[in-house]
Amino acid sequence: MLYRSLGRTGLSVSEIGLGCASWWGKPAFDEARALALVHAAIERGVTLFDTGSSYSAGEAEPRLGRALKGRDTAGLVIATKAGTFHAGGGRIGRDFSPRAVTASAERSLRNLGLDALPLLQLHGPASAELTDDLLAALRALKAKGLVRALGINSFDPAVIDHAIGLPDVDVVMVDYNVLRPEREALIARAAGAGKGVLAGMALAMGHTGRKVASLRGPQDLWYAARALVRHRADVLAGARYGFLGRIPGMTGPQAALAYVLANGNVASAVIGTTRMAHLEENLAASGMRLPAGVVARISGMAPTGARGHAATER
Repeated sequence: MLYRSLGRTGLSVSEIGLGCASWWGKPAFDEARALALVHAAIERGVTLFDTGSSYSAGEAEPRLGRALKGRDTAGLVIATKAGTFHAGGGRIGRDFSPRAVTASAERSLRNLGLDALPLLQLHGPASAELTDDLLAALRALKAKGLVRALGINSFDPAVIDHAIGLPDVDVVMVDYNVLRPEREALIARAAGAGKGVLAGMALAMGHTGRKVASLRGPQDLWYAARALVRHRADVLAGARYGFLGRIPGMTGPQAALAYVLANGNVASAVIGTTRMAHLEENLAASGMRLPAGVVARISGMAPTGARGHAATER
């Protein structure tokens, strides 16, 4: 596993991180298998683990805490999120008030079993919600030693553009993958301002490999249904990227990750999985390099038509 600096935070992260969300965090997914994935990732050199207080109906964060229990976390960058919460009935609530965000961070510390959060990100805020009072509350968390770095997770380019100009923001997480080559300019601006950049949805949710048509278990049905409801344009666009699976020496998912990591301004590409074989395959992409012609082909492909949107519950 290779490692990269996370902007000017002083933190170093594995260039592939593990997202602990979605089906991984749900009680329907066997806990022993979920924890085994985290342990295997650690053993293979992963140091970045990304989760959120609202993910998996509020179950993902405490599950990650159980996975980390008894482990040496000194070299790990555990990233979580505040500003959204599980409101019951499949609904996600939003509260970016200073009081709510502070309480969320304190709850995350307990859920994760940590004394300090290496990275706390606001989850899908609107620019107007990034108030002076909220930023002051975030600075207070840092001053108390409860948070080391602060970030914004949004798939809305306008929000990220605004965050780039905020001195209190150390890290931005954007939706960057082969379906979003147009994010490169935004990422370059963020890196130029000293922000660490994390690539969320780095595998484009498997749409380039037609994952939505591969149904082998309940998690596949769940992911397929969500994709067809929320990301239909990406599902259709993914069909144009079949050439990724025909590159000698790497699989389609590895090629997709290699594209993201070819951007030196990206500190880490975050993936998610519920299968050990997929984890091993994806982590093996660290250090792989795409032929220059493939990188150029992807970068030159027209945007899918799907525009930036606020980060949603995972």
